[in-house]
Amino acid sequence: MTKTASGTPQWKRLFPILTWGAAYNRQDLGGDVTAAVIVTIMLIPQSLAYALLAGLPAEVGLYASILPLVAYAIFGTSRVLAVGPVAVVSLMSASALSSLGLESVAEYVAASAVLALMSGVLLVAMGVLKLGVVANLLSHPVIAGFITASGLLIAVSQAKHILGIKASGHNLIEILGSLGQGLGQVNFVTLILGLGVLAFLFWLRLGLSDLLQGKFGLSKLAAGTIVRVGPVFAVFGTIALSWGLDLPALGVSVVGTVPTGLPPLGLPTLDSSVLTALIGPAVLITIIGYVESVSVAQTLAAKRRQKIDPNQELTALGAANIASALSGGYAVTGGFARSVVNFDAGARTPAAGALTAIGLTLAAIYLTPYLYFLPTATLAATIIVAVLSLVDLSILKTAWSYSRADFAAVFVTVVLTLLVGVETGVGAGVATSIALFLWKTSRPHVAEVGQVPGSQHFRNIDRHQVLTDPTLVTLRIDESLYFANARRMEELILDRVHRGAGQLRHVVLMCSAVNEIDLSALESLEAINHQLADLGVQLHLSEVKGPVMDRLKRSHFLDDLSGEVFLSQNCAYEKLTKDQKPDPS
Repeated sequence: MTKTASGTPQWKRLFPILTWGAAYNRQDLGGDVTAAVIVTIMLIPQSLAYALLAGLPAEVGLYASILPLVAYAIFGTSRVLAVGPVAVVSLMSASALSSLGLESVAEYVAASAVLALMSGVLLVAMGVLKLGVVANLLSHPVIAGFITASGLLIAVSQAKHILGIKASGHNLIEILGSLGQGLGQVNFVTLILGLGVLAFLFWLRLGLSDLLQGKFGLSKLAAGTIVRVGPVFAVFGTIALSWGLDLPALGVSVVGTVPTGLPPLGLPTLDSSVLTALIGPAVLITIIGYVESVSVAQTLAAKRRQKIDPNQELTALGAANIASALSGGYAVTGGFARSVVNFDAGARTPAAGALTAIGLTLAAIYLTPYLYFLPTATLAATIIVAVLSLVDLSILKTAWSYSRADFAAVFVTVVLTLLVGVETGVGAGVATSIALFLWKTSRPHVAEVGQVPGSQHFRNIDRHQVLTDPTLVTLRIDESLYFANARRMEELILDRVHRGAGQLRHVVLMCSAVNEIDLSALESLEAINHQLADLGVQLHLSEVKGPVMDRLKRSHFLDDLSGEVFLSQNCAYEKLTKDQKPDPS
């Protein structure tokens, strides 16, 4: 039987359900059932709303919230992560699909399933190859900027449903222009309804929790759970209002007929032109969805001192997306809000997700006829309130005060996401981050250091009162050495040597911060060694890390080195300065 390094059989790592399922008990069932009931109530309006955001029929949101939960329960390693449609991925799906120029709703739905399938296959492939590290290409500033800009874009895009007008656009300028053109056709009944629902939902978030805790004595946990499932009250209330007052006759847009039951299972139609057009969006959705999901899973797991397997999470999310594609859904990932509700409601295992899937199946079969009179303004208000909680403009101020490079990445991401589109925004953010990283590491900080009196420590001569010797220069290189900074390092060292010409006899490169030396940097070190030798100056190294030394030993550099390699900088300083002192005898 194949085992991993940790001793766990490989098949148990691939199917975590076999581990937690073997220890499942009545207490686990009680917590999971409670959480499933609460999350099901929350997911009904949320799934419908996010399908609307993605430009899909409302029932597709329900379909995307059923089998993906079952798939994740089998393959996932988080005990509380709730998988399904989320705002950012829904927006990215809408952006990708709207550019295809599809003529019918059926084609649009099929293309959304294809996008989910492609994302699922990519995730599974990354899981097999253990490529979870790829997500590190998205820095936190880029993610924060992208989510903030996406939240604003989503909120503005839903304004048309609150106003009761038609509008379109892929970026902020297009959407605002389209909204401006339609202001003359505002449906005031829809506007009053939409603003009323918005006010109610904002009150739920901002005032209800304090009221429930202060006046009714509920715990913070219970009050928070009620607030999070509050949108279901808005859904049922406005359905009753819409039916009782016959609001569709007054021009209020409603969801309309929602098919009862579940869609037939099967592969979506795979058109080659659609596949080609969706490759780029599928990659971005894959990475962003994975980063969002793993961040939520790790945060919640830490609260219970549990752990997740990031690479197995790739496989689990891939399976969830494939399941969504095969059951008429669209791209999904782990959602923050519903996962927090799942956690707070007492979910103990991924079985809570499977039980939620059962609840949503019953809803799709028995509740959909009652959704006919649900105003789209209610779903739009639900989306707006949900996404505005994601907007954090303070990230711009924080990044500016801490790091101009991080600010540049955030700023580029926010501006281009808003003004051009989501794909361009996140792509430019990643490119900016990588470009700034290369620029920063190509100009490494190199400090000349001296000995702190009475100690064996060495610090920057510009920051501390330290001891130096005119015959010796020690340069601490605070970066790994590779092709992008090798030439600059060469220039810095030779410039310092020429400024100390005459008495200078030794140059020591303090390598405590150097984790790697690539072939280009090795060639630069060899050139430095030869040039210093021509000047009568010896080159030494100190505090070289083991893996770096192993690599150097496979070259001729150490054989040709004019000086020595010292275990510590203190050893180098004592040995080389002692050699310069006259012998008392």
